[in-house]
Amino acid sequence: MTRVCSIFSQILQLIPRLEFESAVRQHNAERHARGFTSWGQFIAMLFCQLGHAKSLREICGGLAASEGKLRHLGLPTAPSRSTLAYANEHRPWQLQRTVFEQLLAKCQILVASQPETRKKRRFRFKNPLLSLDATVIDLCATMFDWAKFRLTKGAVKLHLLLDHDGYLPSFAVITEGKKHEVRVARQMQFAPGAILVFDRGYTDYEWFMSLTEQGVYFVTRLKENADYGVVEKREVPQRRGVLRDKVVFFYKLAQASEEAFFRRIEFYDEEHDRVLVFLTNHLELAAATVAAIYKERWQIELFFRALKQSLRVKTFAGTSANALKTQLWTALIAMLVVKYLQLRSTFGWSLSNLVALLRQQLFVYRDLWAWIDDPFQPPPIPERSSEQLTLQLI
Repeated sequence: MTRVCSIFSQILQLIPRLEFESAVRQHNAERHARGFTSWGQFIAMLFCQLGHAKSLREICGGLAASEGKLRHLGLPTAPSRSTLAYANEHRPWQLQRTVFEQLLAKCQILVASQPETRKKRRFRFKNPLLSLDATVIDLCATMFDWAKFRLTKGAVKLHLLLDHDGYLPSFAVITEGKKHEVRVARQMQFAPGAILVFDRGYTDYEWFMSLTEQGVYFVTRLKENADYGVVEKREVPQRRGVLRDKVVFFYKLAQASEEAFFRRIEFYDEEHDRVLVFLTNHLELAAATVAAIYKERWQIELFFRALKQSLRVKTFAGTSANALKTQLWTALIAMLVVKYLQLRSTFGWSLSNLVALLRQQLFVYRDLWAWIDDPFQPPPIPERSSEQLTLQLI
């Protein structure tokens, strides 16, 4: 029987030490190190996410309880709470962001190598489809006094760009809770030809104009108080749901001598008995396809739900801004790890189920790749040595 290390150790092999140490040097993360390495800090915080540890005490105690198995991870001993707390507060969180980008590249290569039958494309167009949204993470205003949001409430915002080709988080920004989504979106760059889908919170006509000039398409919902004029009324196809299809312009842009045309599509949502009004700058897509693209935006909401329910992004092991960002970026790394395993597996995993079973198997000595394909198959029985003594009946 082939000997294997623990499942946690095999997961860490997705982050090669040479690449990690290169990131450590890039950010000068160990300039004040006194024995406790950045790799040890990363292991501890990844254990916090995959092991569902809620505090520094649980992180350090959980690792200490597995002392004999830590050397396989490259960690001589479990850190003390004060050592880990100091590292989270003072070592740059940008290190975790760089590790996230390294792992994201591996996930994108894996998605590109998969056959079209496994990708399960929903649309015929070849344009990249991206969802943009932000979620608020509530904090205690007393303990996180730097994260002011409201009078008695603190918060940060996680702004995320989700690539629907593999449903991978391709870009993330963490800001204070007060920062508006559009201010972050304006700083992002998108590839020409991409289709960007977002909700009404990103309504900004000048940004819509900028996206159009860059050759980036978007799909969103139109606000009820939008001031527009109708240029053309298109023929409505004989398909259930599509009520109206018009080409419009906005008076605000026209007054600024900006010439841009958009489509306003009314669609009847039979499931919820309501009329939805969509806005897009793509003048060629079928109206029903535009409605289906916006419905696909729900995938980013599912991603946020999985992130908050399955990983540690509600309770934090430190109260400083650096410690919080370190934990959030490690949560995104853990999500990429889970997505990578899900993409590699032939078993029909859901994200929540895979995270839950990984938590129970972290320090089990099994072949990770065989386990994710057939998790309920018992491990092989070790072969008896030929030199083992046998009992003889007298």
